[in-house]
Amino acid sequence: MKLALFQELVELNQAFDHVLQGLGRMEGVGLFQRDIVRYARAEVESARVDANREFFDKFDQIVEQDARWAYQFQRDYDRKSADVEDLYLEIVEREEARKKKGLPPRLAILPNWDPHDEEHYDKERAKKRKRSRKQSRTTHKKRRPSVH
Repeated sequence: MKLALFQELVELNQAFDHVLQGLGRMEGVGLFQRDIVRYARAEVESARVDANREFFDKFDQIVEQDARWAYQFQRDYDRKSADVEDLYLEIVEREEARKKKGLPPRLAILPNWDPHDEEHYDKERAKKRKRSRKQSRTTHKKRRPSVH
């Protein structure tokens, strides 16, 4: 929330109130023509309305920009923190709902899916690489430099 902007608007409206009170006192004194003072009061009120309208039109734009930013931030956070298993379960539920409605599937869901299969694969590959490095070290003998 843009609290400082609201404070500025409050102070502006207080300044308009002071001017209007001064014009009201001038009207009551009788020294000034009432029609001219009333016209001045109407002009000040019109200026206040225009200033407030402009403020809230611009403030609406600021709020919309903040809302877009907040929505994007939330969406990005949700994407980063989404769990693969939760996504899979959500897809399974959607596909089951489509099946109940008699609609064709959009995706092929693998039976007996293991959410950790990639981790197992990566671990197995790392073990194989480690073994192959050890084997290559033992099978390759270093040559002795020949002396002429």
